[in-house]
Amino acid sequence: MRNLQWTGLLAGAMALGAVSPAFSHHSHAMYDHEKDVYITGYVMDFAYVNPHGSLNVAVEQNGQMVKYWIEMSNLSNMVNRGIRKATFKPGDKVTIKMHPLKDGRPGGSYVTIQTADHTYE
Repeated sequence: MRNLQWTGLLAGAMALGAVSPAFSHHSHAMYDHEKDVYITGYVMDFAYVNPHGSLNVAVEQNGQMVKYWIEMSNLSNMVNRGIRKATFKPGDKVTIKMHPLKDGRPGGSYVTIQTADHTYE
């Protein structure tokens, strides 16, 4: 009887462990996938982390610097696209094609990022 209880407990823990990654992923519904917006600015910082990296870019608009938050992909996809931890450094000039946030805040989900010597898709 005791072995049966442990077996049930272990099976339940394994089942929860198998589904837990699904809880950490989020929807891309906050982005307007019908629009492509281009911005050019300077890298402030680059977070090369899971589940998604992010890039903060300073963009001059109407004489003011505006901080754009750009959602990147997961590490596996970034590696496959040639993006590494040291790819984007503070001060690098970048042009980004993105799907903007629907609520109008400065940011979006990247489609392509162009640096002085490469385009990342």
